[in-house]
Amino acid sequence: MSAADPPVPLLAERAAACAERLRSADSVLLASHIDADGLTSGAIASSALERAGIDHETVFEKQLDEESIAGIASREFDTVLFTDFGSGQLDVIADHEAAGEFTPIIADHHQPADAETEYHLNPLLFGIDGASELSGAGASYVLAHALDADNRDLAALAIVGAVGDMQGGTEGLTGANEGIVDHAVAAGVVETRTDIALYGRQTRPLPKLLEYASDVRIPGISNDEAGAIAFLSELDIDVKADDGDWRRWVDLDDAERRTLVSALLQRAVSSGVPASRIEELVGTSYTLTAEEPGTELRDVSEFSTLLNATARYERADVGLAVCLGERGAPLERARTLLRNHRRNLSEGLQWVKSEGVIEEDHLQWFDAGSRIRETIVGIVAGMAIGSPAVDRSKPIVAFAEKDADHVKVSSRGSHRLVRQGLDLSAVMREASRSVGGDGGGHDVAAGATIPSGSQREFVAAANAIVGEQLGDE
Repeated sequence: MSAADPPVPLLAERAAACAERLRSADSVLLASHIDADGLTSGAIASSALERAGIDHETVFEKQLDEESIAGIASREFDTVLFTDFGSGQLDVIADHEAAGEFTPIIADHHQPADAETEYHLNPLLFGIDGASELSGAGASYVLAHALDADNRDLAALAIVGAVGDMQGGTEGLTGANEGIVDHAVAAGVVETRTDIALYGRQTRPLPKLLEYASDVRIPGISNDEAGAIAFLSELDIDVKADDGDWRRWVDLDDAERRTLVSALLQRAVSSGVPASRIEELVGTSYTLTAEEPGTELRDVSEFSTLLNATARYERADVGLAVCLGERGAPLERARTLLRNHRRNLSEGLQWVKSEGVIEEDHLQWFDAGSRIRETIVGIVAGMAIGSPAVDRSKPIVAFAEKDADHVKVSSRGSHRLVRQGLDLSAVMREASRSVGGDGGGHDVAAGATIPSGSQREFVAAANAIVGEQLGDE
Protein backbone atom coordinates (compact mmCIF):
# COMPACT_ATOMS: atom_id res chain seq x y z
CA MET A 1 0.00 0.00 0.00
CA SER A 2 1.32 3.42 -0.98
CA ALA A 3 1.44 6.09 1.73
CA ALA A 4 -0.69 8.28 -0.53
CA ASP A 5 -3.52 5.74 -0.81
CA PRO A 6 -6.52 6.93 1.24
CA PRO A 7 -7.40 4.61 4.12
CA VAL A 8 -11.12 4.80 3.29
CA PRO A 9 -11.56 5.60 -0.42
CA LEU A 10 -15.28 6.36 -0.11
CA LEU A 11 -14.47 9.25 2.25
CA ALA A 12 -11.46 10.59 0.36
CA GLU A 13 -13.19 13.37 -1.57
CA ARG A 14 -15.08 14.72 1.44
CA ALA A 15 -11.94 14.44 3.61
CA ALA A 16 -9.95 16.42 1.03
CA ALA A 17 -12.55 19.20 1.06
CA CYS A 18 -12.47 19.34 4.87
CA ALA A 19 -8.67 19.39 4.87
CA GLU A 20 -8.58 22.21 2.36
CA ARG A 21 -10.96 24.26 4.50
CA LEU A 22 -8.74 23.71 7.54
CA ARG A 23 -5.67 24.90 5.62
CA SER A 24 -7.45 28.17 4.84
CA ALA A 25 -8.35 28.87 8.48
CA ASP A 26 -6.48 31.50 10.45
CA SER A 27 -7.00 29.48 13.62
CA VAL A 28 -9.12 26.50 14.65
CA LEU A 29 -10.94 25.53 17.82
CA LEU A 30 -10.75 21.75 18.14
CA ALA A 31 -13.59 20.31 20.27
CA SER A 32 -13.75 16.61 21.12
CA HIS A 33 -15.50 14.08 23.35
CA ILE A 34 -14.05 12.71 26.61
CA ASP A 35 -14.04 8.93 26.14
CA ALA A 36 -11.15 6.92 24.68
CA ASP A 37 -12.45 7.42 21.15
CA GLY A 38 -12.85 11.15 21.76
CA LEU A 39 -9.39 11.58 23.28
CA THR A 40 -7.69 9.73 20.45
CA SER A 41 -9.79 11.66 17.93
CA GLY A 42 -8.66 14.92 19.49
CA ALA A 43 -5.03 13.82 19.66
CA ILE A 44 -5.00 12.73 16.00
CA ALA A 45 -6.56 16.00 14.89
CA SER A 46 -4.32 18.12 17.12
CA SER A 47 -1.18 16.35 15.86
CA ALA A 48 -2.24 16.77 12.25
CA LEU A 49 -3.05 20.47 12.71
CA GLU A 50 0.26 21.04 14.50
CA ARG A 51 2.22 19.35 11.73
CA ALA A 52 0.36 21.37 9.11
CA GLY A 53 1.24 24.61 10.91
CA ILE A 54 -2.42 25.40 11.62
CA ASP A 55 -2.85 27.38 14.83
CA HIS A 56 -5.42 25.76 17.11
CA GLU A 57 -6.71 25.29 20.64
CA THR A 58 -8.24 22.10 22.02
CA VAL A 59 -11.24 21.71 24.34
CA PHE A 60 -13.10 18.63 25.54
CA GLU A 61 -16.78 18.32 26.38
CA LYS A 62 -18.65 15.61 28.29
CA GLN A 63 -21.60 16.09 25.99
CA LEU A 64 -22.36 18.36 23.09
CA ASP A 65 -25.65 20.19 23.60
CA GLU A 66 -27.13 23.64 23.05
CA GLU A 67 -25.33 25.08 26.06
CA SER A 68 -21.89 23.71 25.22
CA ILE A 69 -22.23 24.64 21.55
CA ALA A 70 -23.15 28.18 22.57
CA GLY A 71 -20.04 28.22 24.75
CA ILE A 72 -17.94 27.08 21.79
CA ALA A 73 -19.47 29.82 19.63
CA SER A 74 -18.63 32.44 22.26
CA ARG A 75 -14.93 31.62 21.83
CA GLU A 76 -15.17 33.51 18.52
CA PHE A 77 -13.09 31.14 16.39
CA ASP A 78 -13.75 31.40 12.68
CA THR A 79 -13.47 27.63 12.28
CA VAL A 80 -14.47 24.86 14.71
CA LEU A 81 -13.41 21.26 14.18
CA PHE A 82 -15.65 18.78 16.01
CA THR A 83 -14.27 15.27 16.48
CA ASP A 84 -16.20 12.23 17.77
CA PHE A 85 -19.33 14.30 18.14
CA GLY A 86 -21.20 17.01 16.26
CA SER A 87 -23.22 14.93 13.79
CA GLY A 88 -26.03 14.30 16.26
CA GLN A 89 -26.14 18.01 17.11
CA LEU A 90 -25.86 19.23 13.54
CA ASP A 91 -29.21 21.00 13.69
CA VAL A 92 -27.99 23.18 16.57
CA ILE A 93 -24.56 23.69 14.98
CA ALA A 94 -26.20 24.65 11.69
CA ASP A 95 -28.06 27.49 13.41
CA HIS A 96 -24.76 28.97 14.63
CA GLU A 97 -23.26 28.51 11.16
CA ALA A 98 -26.25 30.26 9.57
CA ALA A 99 -25.74 33.15 12.01
CA GLY A 100 -22.16 33.48 10.76
CA GLU A 101 -20.62 32.63 14.14
CA PHE A 102 -18.28 29.92 12.87
CA THR A 103 -17.71 27.41 10.08
CA PRO A 104 -18.07 23.85 11.40
CA ILE A 105 -15.98 20.92 10.23
CA ILE A 106 -17.20 17.62 11.65
CA ALA A 107 -15.28 14.31 11.80
CA ASP A 108 -17.71 11.99 13.55
CA HIS A 109 -19.39 8.59 13.27
CA HIS A 110 -22.62 9.06 15.23
CA GLN A 111 -26.12 9.23 13.74
CA PRO A 112 -26.55 12.66 12.07
CA ALA A 113 -29.39 15.00 12.98
CA ASP A 114 -31.72 16.19 10.23
CA ALA A 115 -29.58 19.07 8.99
CA GLU A 116 -26.73 19.64 6.57
CA THR A 117 -23.36 21.36 6.47
CA GLU A 118 -20.71 21.38 3.79
CA TYR A 119 -17.76 19.98 5.73
CA HIS A 120 -19.26 16.88 7.31
CA LEU A 121 -17.05 13.77 7.35
CA ASN A 122 -19.12 10.86 8.63
CA PRO A 123 -19.06 7.22 7.41
CA LEU A 124 -22.84 6.95 7.75
CA LEU A 125 -23.22 9.48 4.93
CA PHE A 126 -21.45 7.02 2.63
CA GLY A 127 -23.10 3.76 3.63
CA ILE A 128 -20.44 2.73 6.17
CA ASP A 129 -21.57 1.59 9.63
CA GLY A 130 -20.30 4.08 12.20
CA ALA A 131 -21.00 1.75 15.11
CA SER A 132 -18.83 -1.13 13.90
CA GLU A 133 -16.75 -0.13 10.88
CA LEU A 134 -15.30 3.32 11.63
CA SER A 135 -14.92 5.20 14.92
CA GLY A 136 -14.59 8.90 15.63
CA ALA A 137 -10.83 8.42 15.79
CA GLY A 138 -11.04 6.66 12.44
CA ALA A 139 -12.84 9.64 10.90
CA SER A 140 -10.22 11.95 12.43
CA TYR A 141 -7.46 9.82 10.95
CA VAL A 142 -9.08 9.94 7.51
CA LEU A 143 -9.02 13.74 7.82
CA ALA A 144 -5.41 13.74 9.12
CA HIS A 145 -4.30 11.63 6.17
CA ALA A 146 -6.03 14.03 3.79
CA LEU A 147 -4.04 16.87 5.38
CA ASP A 148 -0.78 14.98 4.85
CA ALA A 149 -0.19 11.38 3.77
CA ASP A 150 2.87 11.30 6.05
CA ASN A 151 0.50 11.20 9.02
CA ARG A 152 0.22 7.40 8.75
CA ASP A 153 1.81 6.94 12.18
CA LEU A 154 -1.38 8.45 13.66
CA ALA A 155 -3.28 5.36 12.50
CA ALA A 156 -2.12 3.67 15.72
CA LEU A 157 -4.23 6.06 17.80
CA ALA A 158 -7.19 5.47 15.49
CA ILE A 159 -6.98 1.75 16.30
CA VAL A 160 -6.89 2.54 20.03
CA GLY A 161 -10.00 4.68 19.57
CA ALA A 162 -11.87 2.03 17.57
CA VAL A 163 -11.13 -0.74 20.07
CA GLY A 164 -12.01 1.61 22.93
CA ASP A 165 -15.33 2.25 21.20
CA MET A 166 -16.04 -1.51 21.25
CA GLN A 167 -15.62 -1.91 17.51
CA GLY A 168 -14.51 -5.26 16.19
CA GLY A 169 -14.55 -8.52 18.10
CA THR A 170 -12.31 -11.53 18.32
CA GLU A 171 -12.05 -11.40 14.51
CA GLY A 172 -10.48 -7.96 14.78
CA LEU A 173 -11.46 -4.65 13.25
CA THR A 174 -13.52 -4.91 10.09
CA GLY A 175 -14.93 -2.78 7.31
CA ALA A 176 -13.43 0.66 6.81
CA ASN A 177 -11.27 0.11 9.89
CA GLU A 178 -9.25 -2.45 7.93
CA GLY A 179 -7.79 0.29 5.74
CA ILE A 180 -6.59 2.12 8.85
CA VAL A 181 -5.03 -1.07 10.21
CA ASP A 182 -3.22 -1.53 6.88
CA HIS A 183 -1.82 2.01 7.19
CA ALA A 184 -0.67 1.40 10.77
CA VAL A 185 1.04 -1.87 9.87
CA ALA A 186 2.68 -0.36 6.79
CA ALA A 187 3.94 2.54 8.92
CA GLY A 188 5.45 0.05 11.38
CA VAL A 189 3.54 1.39 14.39
CA VAL A 190 1.22 -1.59 14.92
CA GLU A 191 1.66 -5.35 14.75
CA THR A 192 -1.27 -7.75 14.44
CA ARG A 193 -1.35 -11.40 15.43
CA THR A 194 -3.69 -14.17 16.47
CA ASP A 195 -3.54 -14.36 20.24
CA ILE A 196 -5.50 -15.20 23.36
CA ALA A 197 -8.46 -12.82 23.46
CA LEU A 198 -8.29 -11.86 27.13
CA TYR A 199 -7.91 -8.35 28.51
CA GLY A 200 -4.63 -7.67 30.34
CA ARG A 201 -2.11 -9.60 28.25
CA GLN A 202 0.56 -7.00 28.94
CA THR A 203 0.07 -6.15 32.60
CA ARG A 204 -1.98 -8.73 34.49
CA PRO A 205 -0.32 -11.63 36.36
CA LEU A 206 -1.49 -14.92 34.82
CA PRO A 207 -3.93 -15.84 37.62
CA LYS A 208 -5.66 -12.46 37.32
CA LEU A 209 -5.68 -12.69 33.51
CA LEU A 210 -7.75 -15.87 33.80
CA GLU A 211 -9.79 -14.98 36.88
CA TYR A 212 -11.05 -11.72 35.39
CA ALA A 213 -11.76 -13.16 31.93
CA SER A 214 -15.49 -12.46 31.94
CA ASP A 215 -16.33 -12.57 28.21
CA VAL A 216 -16.00 -16.37 28.12
CA ARG A 217 -16.83 -17.86 31.51
CA ILE A 218 -14.99 -21.10 32.31
CA PRO A 219 -16.25 -22.91 35.43
CA GLY A 220 -13.57 -23.30 38.06
CA ILE A 221 -11.40 -20.53 36.58
CA SER A 222 -13.48 -17.42 35.85
CA ASN A 223 -14.16 -15.35 38.98
CA ASP A 224 -12.28 -18.01 40.96
CA GLU A 225 -8.81 -16.96 42.12
CA ALA A 226 -7.99 -20.32 43.72
CA GLY A 227 -9.28 -22.17 40.66
CA ALA A 228 -7.20 -20.08 38.30
CA ILE A 229 -4.07 -20.68 40.37
CA ALA A 230 -4.76 -24.44 40.55
CA PHE A 231 -5.25 -24.57 36.77
CA LEU A 232 -1.96 -22.78 36.12
CA SER A 233 -0.09 -24.96 38.60
CA GLU A 234 -1.05 -28.07 36.63
CA LEU A 235 0.55 -26.80 33.41
CA ASP A 236 3.92 -28.05 32.22
CA ILE A 237 5.38 -24.54 32.08
CA ASP A 238 7.00 -22.17 34.56
CA VAL A 239 4.20 -19.82 35.55
CA LYS A 240 6.34 -17.99 38.09
CA ALA A 241 9.49 -15.94 37.52
CA ASP A 242 12.78 -16.55 39.31
CA ASP A 243 11.85 -13.98 41.95
CA GLY A 244 8.66 -15.88 42.76
CA ASP A 245 6.26 -13.41 41.17
CA TRP A 246 3.64 -14.62 38.74
CA ARG A 247 4.56 -14.17 35.11
CA ARG A 248 2.33 -12.31 32.69
CA TRP A 249 1.14 -13.40 29.26
CA VAL A 250 3.70 -11.09 27.66
CA ASP A 251 6.47 -12.92 29.56
CA LEU A 252 5.66 -16.30 27.97
CA ASP A 253 7.32 -17.54 24.80
CA ASP A 254 5.26 -18.87 21.88
CA ALA A 255 5.50 -22.51 22.98
CA GLU A 256 4.36 -21.66 26.50
CA ARG A 257 1.46 -19.64 25.14
CA ARG A 258 0.34 -22.55 22.96
CA THR A 259 0.47 -24.86 25.97
CA LEU A 260 -1.66 -22.54 28.07
CA VAL A 261 -4.22 -21.88 25.32
CA SER A 262 -4.52 -25.60 24.54
CA ALA A 263 -5.15 -26.43 28.20
CA LEU A 264 -7.66 -23.59 28.52
CA LEU A 265 -9.57 -24.78 25.45
CA GLN A 266 -9.63 -28.33 26.79
CA ARG A 267 -10.98 -27.11 30.14
CA ALA A 268 -13.65 -25.07 28.37
CA VAL A 269 -14.77 -28.06 26.30
CA SER A 270 -14.84 -30.41 29.31
CA SER A 271 -16.81 -27.79 31.27
CA GLY A 272 -19.52 -27.68 28.64
CA VAL A 273 -18.84 -24.17 27.37
CA PRO A 274 -20.64 -23.80 23.99
CA ALA A 275 -18.39 -24.08 20.94
CA SER A 276 -19.41 -20.61 19.75
CA ARG A 277 -18.16 -19.15 23.02
CA ILE A 278 -14.96 -21.20 23.04
CA GLU A 279 -14.03 -19.70 19.67
CA GLU A 280 -14.00 -16.29 21.33
CA LEU A 281 -11.01 -17.26 23.48
CA VAL A 282 -8.70 -16.63 20.53
CA GLY A 283 -8.72 -13.57 18.30
CA THR A 284 -6.81 -10.73 16.66
CA SER A 285 -4.61 -8.55 18.85
CA TYR A 286 -3.03 -5.18 18.09
CA THR A 287 0.34 -4.27 19.60
CA LEU A 288 1.77 -0.75 19.57
CA THR A 289 5.37 -1.38 18.60
CA ALA A 290 6.79 1.91 19.88
CA GLU A 291 5.56 1.34 23.43
CA GLU A 292 7.42 -0.50 26.17
CA PRO A 293 6.44 -4.19 26.54
CA GLY A 294 4.57 -5.00 29.72
CA THR A 295 2.95 -1.57 30.01
CA GLU A 296 -0.66 -0.41 29.59
CA LEU A 297 0.34 1.39 26.39
CA ARG A 298 1.61 -1.66 24.51
CA ASP A 299 -1.83 -3.24 23.96
CA VAL A 300 -4.61 -1.17 22.37
CA SER A 301 -7.30 -2.49 24.73
CA GLU A 302 -5.33 -1.56 27.83
CA PHE A 303 -4.36 1.79 26.31
CA SER A 304 -8.00 2.63 25.68
CA THR A 305 -8.97 1.74 29.25
CA LEU A 306 -6.19 3.98 30.56
CA LEU A 307 -7.58 6.85 28.48
CA ASN A 308 -11.11 6.26 29.76
CA ALA A 309 -9.76 6.78 33.26
CA THR A 310 -8.57 10.32 32.54
CA ALA A 311 -11.09 12.62 30.89
CA ARG A 312 -14.03 10.90 32.60
CA TYR A 313 -12.52 12.27 35.82
CA GLU A 314 -12.02 15.81 34.52
CA ARG A 315 -8.41 15.16 33.44
CA ALA A 316 -8.64 15.28 29.67
CA ASP A 317 -5.31 17.08 29.71
CA VAL A 318 -3.65 13.96 31.10
CA GLY A 319 -5.17 11.65 28.48
CA LEU A 320 -4.31 14.03 25.67
CA ALA A 321 -0.72 14.35 26.89
CA VAL A 322 -0.30 10.55 26.92
CA CYS A 323 -1.79 10.30 23.41
CA LEU A 324 0.60 12.97 22.21
CA GLY A 325 3.57 10.94 23.45
CA GLU A 326 4.29 12.46 26.84
CA ARG A 327 5.32 9.95 29.48
CA GLY A 328 6.77 10.56 32.97
CA ALA A 329 4.38 12.53 35.17
CA PRO A 330 1.35 12.40 32.81
CA LEU A 331 1.59 8.62 32.51
CA GLU A 332 1.95 8.14 36.26
CA ARG A 333 -1.05 10.39 36.85
CA ALA A 334 -3.02 8.37 34.29
CA ARG A 335 -2.13 5.14 36.09
CA THR A 336 -3.34 6.59 39.39
CA LEU A 337 -6.60 7.60 37.73
CA LEU A 338 -6.87 4.11 36.22
CA ARG A 339 -6.70 2.47 39.65
CA ASN A 340 -9.47 4.77 40.85
CA HIS A 341 -11.48 4.12 37.67
CA ARG A 342 -11.33 0.34 38.13
CA ARG A 343 -12.44 0.63 41.73
CA ASN A 344 -15.38 2.86 40.78
CA LEU A 345 -16.48 0.50 38.00
CA SER A 346 -16.31 -2.49 40.32
CA GLU A 347 -18.30 -0.69 43.01
CA GLY A 348 -20.81 0.56 40.47
CA LEU A 349 -21.39 -2.89 39.00
CA GLN A 350 -21.74 -4.36 42.47
CA TRP A 351 -24.36 -1.72 43.30
CA VAL A 352 -26.39 -2.61 40.21
CA LYS A 353 -26.19 -6.32 41.02
CA SER A 354 -27.31 -5.78 44.62
CA GLU A 355 -30.06 -3.25 43.86
CA GLY A 356 -31.24 -4.91 40.68
CA VAL A 357 -32.93 -3.35 37.67
CA ILE A 358 -36.55 -2.42 37.03
CA GLU A 359 -38.18 -4.40 34.23
CA GLU A 360 -40.49 -2.77 31.71
CA ASP A 361 -42.18 -4.50 28.79
CA HIS A 362 -39.39 -3.72 26.34
CA LEU A 363 -36.44 -2.45 28.37
CA GLN A 364 -34.88 -2.52 31.83
CA TRP A 365 -33.45 0.37 33.80
CA PHE A 366 -31.82 1.60 36.98
CA ASP A 367 -31.37 5.03 38.54
CA ALA A 368 -27.99 5.36 40.28
CA GLY A 369 -28.55 8.96 41.37
CA SER A 370 -25.22 10.17 42.74
CA ARG A 371 -23.94 6.67 43.57
CA ILE A 372 -22.31 6.23 40.13
CA ARG A 373 -20.56 9.06 38.30
CA GLU A 374 -22.46 10.24 35.26
CA THR A 375 -19.28 9.95 33.19
CA ILE A 376 -19.01 6.18 33.81
CA VAL A 377 -22.62 5.08 34.24
CA GLY A 378 -22.70 4.01 30.57
CA ILE A 379 -19.68 1.75 31.09
CA VAL A 380 -21.32 0.23 34.18
CA ALA A 381 -24.52 -0.34 32.18
CA GLY A 382 -22.54 -2.12 29.49
CA MET A 383 -20.81 -4.28 32.10
CA ALA A 384 -24.17 -5.06 33.70
CA ILE A 385 -25.82 -6.19 30.47
CA GLY A 386 -22.87 -8.51 29.92
CA SER A 387 -23.32 -10.11 33.35
CA PRO A 388 -25.67 -12.95 34.37
CA ALA A 389 -27.53 -10.53 36.67
CA VAL A 390 -29.18 -8.67 33.78
CA ASP A 391 -31.47 -9.87 30.99
CA ARG A 392 -29.63 -9.61 27.63
CA SER A 393 -32.89 -9.87 25.70
CA LYS A 394 -33.77 -6.26 26.54
CA PRO A 395 -31.76 -3.02 26.25
CA ILE A 396 -30.75 -1.38 29.50
CA VAL A 397 -31.17 2.31 30.39
CA ALA A 398 -29.16 3.88 33.21
CA PHE A 399 -29.63 7.22 34.97
CA ALA A 400 -27.08 9.18 37.00
CA GLU A 401 -27.14 12.66 38.47
CA LYS A 402 -25.37 15.17 36.23
CA ASP A 403 -26.04 18.32 38.26
CA ALA A 404 -28.82 19.79 40.37
CA ASP A 405 -31.06 20.24 37.34
CA HIS A 406 -30.08 17.49 34.91
CA VAL A 407 -29.76 13.72 34.70
CA LYS A 408 -27.42 11.79 32.41
CA VAL A 409 -29.00 8.87 30.55
CA SER A 410 -26.96 6.02 29.06
CA SER A 411 -28.33 3.06 27.15
CA ARG A 412 -26.80 -0.19 25.94
CA GLY A 413 -28.17 -2.98 23.79
CA SER A 414 -26.81 -5.97 21.90
CA HIS A 415 -25.98 -6.50 18.25
CA ARG A 416 -28.64 -9.21 18.16
CA LEU A 417 -31.27 -6.65 19.20
CA VAL A 418 -29.93 -4.19 16.61
CA ARG A 419 -30.41 -6.83 13.92
CA GLN A 420 -34.02 -7.11 15.11
CA GLY A 421 -34.55 -3.36 14.65
CA LEU A 422 -33.26 -1.68 17.81
CA ASP A 423 -31.83 1.82 17.29
CA LEU A 424 -30.91 3.35 20.63
CA SER A 425 -29.77 6.56 18.94
CA ALA A 426 -33.35 7.23 17.85
CA VAL A 427 -34.70 6.06 21.22
CA MET A 428 -32.47 8.45 23.16
CA ARG A 429 -33.09 11.36 20.83
CA GLU A 430 -36.89 11.02 20.64
CA ALA A 431 -37.51 10.09 24.28
CA SER A 432 -35.24 12.81 25.64
CA ARG A 433 -36.76 15.51 23.44
CA SER A 434 -40.21 14.48 24.61
CA VAL A 435 -39.22 15.56 28.14
CA GLY A 436 -37.23 18.65 27.20
CA GLY A 437 -33.78 17.08 26.83
CA ASP A 438 -31.64 15.87 23.96
CA GLY A 439 -29.56 12.86 23.01
CA GLY A 440 -28.25 10.52 20.34
CA GLY A 441 -25.40 8.14 19.61
CA HIS A 442 -25.28 4.70 17.98
CA ASP A 443 -27.88 2.02 17.40
CA VAL A 444 -26.27 -0.26 20.01
CA ALA A 445 -25.21 2.42 22.53
CA ALA A 446 -26.47 5.97 23.02
CA GLY A 447 -27.00 8.65 25.64
CA ALA A 448 -28.96 11.75 26.55
CA THR A 449 -29.37 14.52 29.08
CA ILE A 450 -32.83 15.17 30.54
CA PRO A 451 -34.29 17.45 33.24
CA SER A 452 -34.15 16.09 36.79
CA GLY A 453 -37.40 14.43 37.82
CA SER A 454 -38.37 13.36 34.30
CA GLN A 455 -36.91 9.83 34.51
CA ARG A 456 -40.26 8.00 34.74
CA GLU A 457 -41.73 9.95 31.85
CA PHE A 458 -38.56 9.29 29.84
CA VAL A 459 -38.75 5.53 30.57
CA ALA A 460 -42.37 5.40 29.42
CA ALA A 461 -41.48 7.12 26.13
CA ALA A 462 -38.37 5.01 25.57
CA ASN A 463 -40.21 1.78 26.38
CA ALA A 464 -42.87 2.59 23.78
CA ILE A 465 -40.29 3.44 21.11
CA VAL A 466 -38.29 0.25 21.71
CA GLY A 467 -41.51 -1.75 21.48
CA GLU A 468 -42.31 -0.16 18.11
CA GLN A 469 -38.78 -0.80 16.82
CA LEU A 470 -38.80 -4.45 17.81
CA GLY A 471 -42.37 -4.99 16.60
CA ASP A 472 -43.56 -5.99 20.04
CA GLU A 473 -46.58 -3.71 20.05
